[in-house]
Amino acid sequence: MEPLTTAAIALATVIATKALEKRGENVGDALWNKSSQFLAFLREYSPNTVVAIEKAPEQPIDYGEGLLEIESTAQANSKVAQSMQELAALSETNSLSNFPEILKEIEETVKKYQHSYPESFIQNIQKAINVAQNQTIDQRGATFHI
Repeated sequence: MEPLTTAAIALATVIATKALEKRGENVGDALWNKSSQFLAFLREYSPNTVVAIEKAPEQPIDYGEGLLEIESTAQANSKVAQSMQELAALSETNSLSNFPEILKEIEETVKKYQHSYPESFIQNIQKAINVAQNQTIDQRGATFHI
C-alpha cells in the first residue's frame, strides 16, 4: 500500500477512535492500544501534528498538511512507519462506524485545496475511502485491493 494511503487510513482511524470514545462507544482494546501507540511514536517526532489530531474533531484539522507531515515523519522514522502500517492493517479488520465518513471529510477538505496537492494525493485518499467502503461490506477476512 502506498505510504500516503496508509497515512490517510491511520489518521482517519485515530480520529474515528477518538470520536467514538468521546461518545462512549466501545472501539476495542486492540484498536485503542494501537492508536495510542501510533500517537506516542508520532509525538516523539512531530508533536505539533499530534496536538492538531488530538483537538479534532472539535477543532478543524488541515488534513492535507497532517497527512503530508505523517507521511514524511514515517519515511524518516521506522518506528512511526511500522506503527502506522500496523494501525492501518488493524483498522481493516476492526469496523469503526464513522470511519468512511471521516475519510470522506478528509477527501473533501483536500479537494478544496487540490491546486496545492498533486492529483496522486487525491487518488490516494480515494483509495483509502474505497478500502473503508469495502470494509463495511465485508468486515471479516477483508483485504486491501490497492
